[in-house]
Amino acid sequence: MAKPTGFLEHERADTHYRPVDQRVGDWKLVQIDFPEADIEVQAARCMDCGIPFCNQGCPLGNIIPDWNDFVYRDKWRTALARLHSTNNFPEFTGLVCPAPCEAACVLGINQEPVTIKQIEWEIIRHGFEQGWVRAEKPERRTGRSVAVIGSGPAGLACAQQLNRAGHTVTVFEKSDRIGGLLRYGIPDFKLEKAVVERRLDQMRAEGVHFQTGVHVGKDLSARDLRKGYDAVVIATGAEDPRDLPVPGRDLDGVHFAMDFLEQQNKRVAGDAVDPSREILASGRHVVVLGGGDTGSDCVGTSHRQGAKTVTSFELLEKPGDSRDPSEPWPLYPRLLYRVSSSHAEGGERHFAVSTKRFSGSNGRVQKLHAVRVRFGEPDAQGRRPMEEIPGSEFEIPADLVLLAMGFVHPSHEGLIEDLEVRLDPRGNVAADTREFATSEPGIFAAGDCRRGQSLVVWAIWEGRECARAVDRYLTGRARLPARDSSF
Repeated sequence: MAKPTGFLEHERADTHYRPVDQRVGDWKLVQIDFPEADIEVQAARCMDCGIPFCNQGCPLGNIIPDWNDFVYRDKWRTALARLHSTNNFPEFTGLVCPAPCEAACVLGINQEPVTIKQIEWEIIRHGFEQGWVRAEKPERRTGRSVAVIGSGPAGLACAQQLNRAGHTVTVFEKSDRIGGLLRYGIPDFKLEKAVVERRLDQMRAEGVHFQTGVHVGKDLSARDLRKGYDAVVIATGAEDPRDLPVPGRDLDGVHFAMDFLEQQNKRVAGDAVDPSREILASGRHVVVLGGGDTGSDCVGTSHRQGAKTVTSFELLEKPGDSRDPSEPWPLYPRLLYRVSSSHAEGGERHFAVSTKRFSGSNGRVQKLHAVRVRFGEPDAQGRRPMEEIPGSEFEIPADLVLLAMGFVHPSHEGLIEDLEVRLDPRGNVAADTREFATSEPGIFAAGDCRRGQSLVVWAIWEGRECARAVDRYLTGRARLPARDSSF
């Protein structure tokens, strides 16, 4: 694979970012592209490892050694074809995926892993620049129709696959623009919306229909929907955020993170934001509760809006700088201290902190009151009891608090209640990973609404696999490629 001695001759080159003082002044992509020669050097580090664990580490089963080899040999168009064979949208994963493939890279056992994610981005960027990414229209139509509810990565992947199988596909989106999480959940400085738009243009050219501003279950009943389509796919994501029921939660200035992020994405797109609902960090002491990707996005957005201070609190302890023994290679190390591009721009991060209450005056939040916590030894179920540290109570100024503590399940109001599909114990739509079928005949589910809050790469996998199941349901045989879900 690639150059047999490449991993011995070359060091890993991490993703480069624009200087902080430049990037916090705009909403453009923070990531810097690699020169073609440099990325070929990075591809040369891919080993002839025998068993490519990176394939298994990637939910999509991307054939990573193959396209690394093609890039090294300057066969970029072949690399693009191999990349697209498993991934509808490598430009999305190439920018925002946490790269579980790199965590599973064999070279990563005792060296820095191959720069897989950056190579993936460079392949698809090269493909678009060269005009190689074109509409792939089906040879014929089957006469069957499918409604896909939700236009996030799962819905889009499912729609594109079903359309290429010859079915007539309509994607319904309750928002004013297509993209779901990609459009309104991820800031432009991580994923510029022109990147999303060019893929949507391809899908439109292929024949996929998009209906925006249609909230199925409210604007359009489930009964009418089912009358008009042979199958329905629910791909609405996990929209209900986890709340924080503490005193002062109802004070003005305490908001869910997604409300904050969505508004800024609208501003960047040139859309108006209702002044009575406007959420801005400008000149404020911002506190972000939650240390995941959404929390990080709030940090970066707050910097760009001109926050006075930005502080992040995470309930769990600070992870270590190396793999935890409970997560050995090739598992993805969730318990690992990471610094995102947004965290590198400034602000403070604190771990093992529990928020007790908010206080303020005239109905607006002014302070956050918290206590430091510690965790005991794991019990028989592996759970570590948490206790507050006596005398560790403290308070900080907070006139904007953003709740970024994850999402509990899809919104049940409207669509899901109207369809009357069965839910699992966590409140997600109940469906397995083979048939993706719900309790109601002809209705399927994919993405975060089925599996719970997860990654864009998992959403694309679910969308592709669900499309295969729907195609089999409509035609009696599966004609779309599959990815083994047994891992």
